Amino acid sequence: MMANNAESGAIAVSGLYAAYQRQPVLSNISVRFPKGQWTAIVGPNGAGKSTLFHVLTGSMKALRGEVTAFGEPIAKHRRAGRIAYMAQRDAIEWDFPISVWETVMTGRFGHIRHDAWWRRLLPLRFTHPRHARAVTEALDAVDMLAFSHRPIGALSGGQKKRVLLARALAQQADTLLLDEPLAGVDPPSEQLILAVLAKQRSAGRTVIMVTHDMPGARRFVDHVVLINRTIRGEGSPEEMLSDAKLAELAVGAPSES
Repeated sequence: MMANNAESGAIAVSGLYAAYQRQPVLSNISVRFPKGQWTAIVGPNGAGKSTLFHVLTGSMKALRGEVTAFGEPIAKHRRAGRIAYMAQRDAIEWDFPISVWETVMTGRFGHIRHDAWWRRLLPLRFTHPRHARAVTEALDAVDMLAFSHRPIGALSGGQKKRVLLARALAQQADTLLLDEPLAGVDPPSEQLILAVLAKQRSAGRTVIMVTHDMPGARRFVDHVVLINRTIRGEGSPEEMLSDAKLAELAVGAPSES
């Protein structure tokens, strides 16, 4: 694992402001996410955690501010496939008639775009073998390979989270953005997801996770960012997840998400 060096941020945010329908959500956000480490973003409902991810992934445009990745504009690294995003479960249409395998394969689309033009015209089952290998490895990592042909709508809540994580892993990105990967999962799935993310961090990848799971964050993560519309603190789990810090974070929190 790489050393905790604030100067070697995988992603750096500076002076970021964001709003929905002119209602401010994020105000003057400046923060660095250490390269090769596991960061937890913690805050009350409505604090702007998911909004920050929407800006990082390019699905929302900030009012002003700058976001860079590895010292360059983040959009360049999104296009290059260096940043993978795991959305919350509600962001997926689970009634869509698609299998677990096909869902995880969609995580390879950014790589498939760089294949020879004639390969891009073929059905997914005829894509380059390296894509199938990446999907197999990702499903195996989350213990879902046996469910490859099952419709995604037939999965339990914990299984759905595992599939979303496999889709992110299949992208083989340097940085993983995970929005509430532990929300609504059973204990075995929670332990498996935490173990998978620990392995990714140990392999040198940067993991950035929005979470409400304080026990898991205290046990596994390297770095914690506290947010409630603006940055309220960042540092070690021991310091940031103390009862005093969490109580301070909740002061003035909005009542709705």
